[in-house]
Amino acid sequence: MLDRIAARRAELDVVEEELAKQLVDVVERDEFEVAMRALRRIGEQIHGDVSPAGLLRGVKVSVGPLREHYWVG
Repeated sequence: MLDRIAARRAELDVVEEELAKQLVDVVERDEFEVAMRALRRIGEQIHGDVSPAGLLRGVKVSVGPLREHYWVG
């Protein structure tokens, strides 16, 4: 009986490892999709396909001058 429990536990450990790897793959895929959308939007702005004020999840975002921040510390 204990041998069967140990064998089943070993099988489940293998399944756990496989699922963890698949989860990492899914997260990476989602991150790539977000990065690709951002790059596409930047490319469109550079090529003038959209105005500098783009949309971010339905919220208007205006593009203004960059500010320099100086950290004292």
